[in-house]
Amino acid sequence: MKEYNFIINGNEYHVSIENVNDTTAEVMVNGASFNVEFEGEGKPKARQEKLTQVAPDPQATPAERPQVSKPTVATSPASGIKSPLPGVILEIKVNVGDTITEGQHLVVLEAMKMENNIDADRSGVVKSINVTRGDSVLEGDLLLTIE
Repeated sequence: MKEYNFIINGNEYHVSIENVNDTTAEVMVNGASFNVEFEGEGKPKARQEKLTQVAPDPQATPAERPQVSKPTVATSPASGIKSPLPGVILEIKVNVGDTITEGQHLVVLEAMKMENNIDADRSGVVKSINVTRGDSVLEGDLLLTIE
């Protein structure tokens, strides 16, 4: 296994390459698993890689996934709630137009088989929701906006 640390646009990424064969590789990026397919023949070339995220274990129940004890909050200056890490959206707990309070759970994000609550950093009204259940998101992706 090879491990790398990257900083891209100010975001840190820990990448480990688990398995490599002729056409695919198993890669972990900040704990999220991806299958990388290589186009053409031979060894992989950086510009020919295609990433697809591996689906979460369908047999794992929410009770089997550890809970994060500390809520995770990520925001942008434009009143947006952003994903603090790559993962899969498990649940959206609000709807457009809902009035929310600071600290309220908005989204449940699965990363590394753990459920992470994304909480509101302020009170307001949900203006838009940019993700749906089952979506794969990367660190910094806009999840929803609060007005």
